[in-house]
Amino acid sequence: MDWFNLLGKGLFSGAVIVAASEIAKKSTIFGALVISLPLASIMSMTWLYNDTKDTSQVADYAESILWLVIPSMVLFLVLPQLLRRNWEFESAMAVGILMTILAYFAGIGLAKYFGSVS
Repeated sequence: MDWFNLLGKGLFSGAVIVAASEIAKKSTIFGALVISLPLASIMSMTWLYNDTKDTSQVADYAESILWLVIPSMVLFLVLPQLLRRNWEFESAMAVGILMTILAYFAGIGLAKYFGSVS
């Protein structure tokens, strides 16, 4: 893959994040909508297919994403609860990230046990 292609992917991905954060300044729900859309997954699956033309690999990738979406929700459950209990942002974020990492390990284990992912 050439550097121009990588740069384009990075700029587009960054633009989505910047757009979501700017929209969230005016409307948290619409900012959340933009960032919650599976744009990164759609883009990466499209790029994976374009690079490999391997539908089996894309299917495995999509299934792996599915298994890891659930553990990623831990951050969005923990962070608001801690912030509403007057935790400092940095501490609440650190705990949320740590708990999410632990949930990812559990999710990966479950995906390998129940799913057909590698």
